[in-house]
Amino acid sequence: MSNDKIQKHTGKEYDLAERTAQFSENLITFLKTLSRDTINRPLVYQATKSGTSIGANYMEADVAESKRDFVHKIGISRKEAKETMYWMRVIARANQDKKQECRYFYQEAEEFVKIFSTIISNTKLNS
Repeated sequence: MSNDKIQKHTGKEYDLAERTAQFSENLITFLKTLSRDTINRPLVYQATKSGTSIGANYMEADVAESKRDFVHKIGISRKEAKETMYWMRVIARANQDKKQECRYFYQEAEEFVKIFSTIISNTKLNS
């Protein structure tokens, strides 16, 4: 899969729900290109779980029942993004020919971590 097949966030309109969904869709497309050998099989499984969970938990946060619930769900999204960064690093190591694609997903997950950290910091639980 080449970088031109990855739908990148343009930055023109900022919609985090759309961005996380696009990330999940692109990640699934990419992970399907990897061989299903004994090394990749568990890596793909884990990356699929963590990478698609980022947006799912963000969507849950969007309909949170309280500020505390909102912060909790955003925190889960942040944790899943961190985990995805890990899996992308390991997948890149196991698939040297896919390093560039892994770098894109790693960087996007890292950006999600920063965004979710800012959201958590800016949400006042005591107000």
